[in-house]
Amino acid sequence: MNNILFLCALGPALWGIVSSIFMVSFLTERKIPINFIFLKLYLFKYVSQYREITLRETGRVGPWFYSFIISMNLALVLVIAGILIR
Repeated sequence: MNNILFLCALGPALWGIVSSIFMVSFLTERKIPINFIFLKLYLFKYVSQYREITLRETGRVGPWFYSFIISMNLALVLVIAGILIR
């Protein structure tokens, strides 16, 4: 059962990676400097910048922000459930 939950967590985790790629691409288009070497360390900073910029430009938070937050939280919940069932 726990292996199934870990495999189910893989989908949302991959979608979170896709969302982060689109957010970094968005920031790159707006000439925000991105440190690709330490991308994992600065990812939450970039997510925050994406949220602030889209909120300022459109008055709403961009869709990739919610896509990232929901998918990463879902992956986290599934992994924790898999650990607890173990």
